[in-house]
Amino acid sequence: MYTSIMKVLTATKLRENPYAVLDEELKTGVPAFVERKGRRVRIVVEEPPSKLGRLKRHDAIVGDPEDLVRLGWSSAWKEQALLGSRNDGK
Repeated sequence: MYTSIMKVLTATKLRENPYAVLDEELKTGVPAFVERKGRRVRIVVEEPPSKLGRLKRHDAIVGDPEDLVRLGWSSAWKEQALLGSRNDGK
């Protein structure tokens, strides 16, 4: 499996400087194996999921989404009235 590139450590060697082993793993991406009582535990880097990947889909639009594209705000937008009320205080 990983025979040519894997790094096998004893638990004692890992205990000497665990941060160096973890830092090397993060830097190289090569899996490290810790051997204990005849069994191996693998230490591998796992990339965290992206924030966008964790988003849950919500069905928030009721109706046809195309209706939102053609929605006109000109009748509801009163820019001049808002600007006029700000300028009145000067």
